[in-house]
Amino acid sequence: MEKAFVSWSGGKDCSLSLYRALKGGYDVRYLASMFTEGTGRLYPHHFTPELLISQAEAIGIPLEVTWTSGQEYTNNYIKMLKGFREEGITVAVFGDVSVGNPDALEHRMWVERVCQAAGMRVVLPLWDEDRESIIGDLIDSGFETLIVAADNTNLGKGWLGRKLDNELFEELKLLNASSPDGKVGLYHTLTVDGPIFRKKLEIADKKIIYKECGLYDGKPAVAPFWYLELEDCFLVDKPVLIAESAAGLE
Repeated sequence: MEKAFVSWSGGKDCSLSLYRALKGGYDVRYLASMFTEGTGRLYPHHFTPELLISQAEAIGIPLEVTWTSGQEYTNNYIKMLKGFREEGITVAVFGDVSVGNPDALEHRMWVERVCQAAGMRVVLPLWDEDRESIIGDLIDSGFETLIVAADNTNLGKGWLGRKLDNELFEELKLLNASSPDGKVGLYHTLTVDGPIFRKKLEIADKKIIYKECGLYDGKPAVAPFWYLELEDCFLVDKPVLIAESAAGLE
């Protein structure tokens, strides 16, 4: 059984990628997130390390936290990968989605370059799969995912906190069908429960913030954007059989 890590944002795509990696027989030893030194957050989801550490605890796989500036991102990523490689980890799992993503190929080339530098093999469970299929599988597999960020141009404040369930899925499909370019807007998610979770992640305190124009190491971010500022969370026990089923995926 090959040892692996999963590149981690806390959202739907990495969660489904982890699920497929575990079902595929990989021994996932770490989730891995890069946090920005200047903001103390994960870009672009705006998550704190404390939130993702709690999420990883709910899943039962440790989170590797790495701090970086934008200028040193690649070097620090390779350094992290080499540390994994020294522990016998040979597989890097990324939740990249290629269909409808004009930047996907460029990012894949970067992923393959940094992983090659560390002597690791890349696995992309969602590559070449369309968004509708991905979200459908996510819901059918039993994941509970919340909208935690939404662009103000196409979606707006009202989308924050909504569950990505069948009702919202149908709404997204209608938006896609009615959009001239097939785009429904930008949003980010947080997964709080599902088949990979031994415990459920509950959000205890939150507030809504609005960013007209964010900056990431001097580069303009997508704006304007609404975010759920998730300030506190706690873990809730799940029924024994469900928790054991999640543990059995490892």
